[in-house]
Amino acid sequence: MTSVAVEFRGISKRFTLRHHRARSFQDYVINAFRPSEPTEDFWALRDVTFQVPRGCAFGIVGENGSGKSTALKLIAGILRPTAGDLRVHGKLAALLELGAGFHPDLTGRENIFLNASILGIPSREVNNQLDAIVAFAELERFVDTPLKHYSSGMIVRLGFAIAIHADPEILITDEVLSVGDESFQRKCITWIDGYLRSGRTVILVSHSLDLVRAVCERAVWLDRGVARAIGTSLEITDAYLAHAEEMDRGRHADGAAISFGADGRGRRWGTREIEITRVELLDATGIATPFFQTGGPLTVRTHYRAPARVPKPLFGVAVHYGDHVHLNGPNTGTGRLPIESVEGSGFVDYVVPSLPLLSGLYHLSAAVYDERGVHAFDHHDRAYSFHVQSSRVGEHTGLVWFNGEWRHSPEVMR
Repeated sequence: MTSVAVEFRGISKRFTLRHHRARSFQDYVINAFRPSEPTEDFWALRDVTFQVPRGCAFGIVGENGSGKSTALKLIAGILRPTAGDLRVHGKLAALLELGAGFHPDLTGRENIFLNASILGIPSREVNNQLDAIVAFAELERFVDTPLKHYSSGMIVRLGFAIAIHADPEILITDEVLSVGDESFQRKCITWIDGYLRSGRTVILVSHSLDLVRAVCERAVWLDRGVARAIGTSLEITDAYLAHAEEMDRGRHADGAAISFGADGRGRRWGTREIEITRVELLDATGIATPFFQTGGPLTVRTHYRAPARVPKPLFGVAVHYGDHVHLNGPNTGTGRLPIESVEGSGFVDYVVPSLPLLSGLYHLSAAVYDERGVHAFDHHDRAYSFHVQSSRVGEHTGLVWFNGEWRHSPEVMR
């Protein structure tokens, strides 16, 4: 048996873009007698070469439109390459799009049989594994409910449960794990770990670099259809983040505004006697950016406006990892910066000389309260996101960098 599960050799994929579309049957007939409309060639992949080792979790990262999903569809056999040689060694199951292979008017139970038939699982085998599929998806109460009443997370759980019970040698997924809740993601990662130990292969596409680091051993970075780098998942995600930071700095230099909280994250509450008008995350040069380095400086600048005088306000920030891990929550009270009163506009800085966080995506809250920390004037909960890279310190495991020092004192033999 070959040691390679999937092999790309100079793979290219071209799509033809048509800029005129017939809007009716009449248009279609009329256009048939007209000269051909101009078309445009779009290369989703260009001369891409990489190997996915058997028994390995392999990640594919890159921006939207970089060719990630096209690569997975080629592996799954949904698309055929325009040029190059693609080889897949082993039975595979694919989870490429939310709800693919399901019918919204059928029940969960009926969709299990429908989706399983698409994956080539015989009905007799589905009957034998039906209880296990439903149990893994945690849908016992809803298995006879039409799928159109399911949440996106429930559909993901059902699709994943069916796919893994198809007993594939290669499992490929495109972003679907990011839809599930934290508990189900951990359940899937635990299953994937056992799956890999049995010598099977996982190919994962995700914008969650934390997930790629946690699950994958190796990865490829696709950029506008070209393989920019191939290596360990830590090397590739750090290289990708470094590139994103460089691009972000370029946009800022060109005068483009950096918008924090623009992804719709977070909640806001408070009576607005003091209003937080803007929050900036600044690097060592005072430039606003969402990218920082472990051990490097970070300044959180909270801009405020107070229409009337407010005595002794308390400004604070908080850093979160994911939705459930609250890392810290300093404020001007604990930081011994008494503010007698504010009126008009101004800003408050929280300066971290050496950031102790390791690689990952973090979320920041900013707030201003009364002196006792009870009454909220304005609270922005987890509304601002930033990335941390650890390439300069060499550590990647966990969340916190202690900047510790190892020492060894061997015992002297007598």
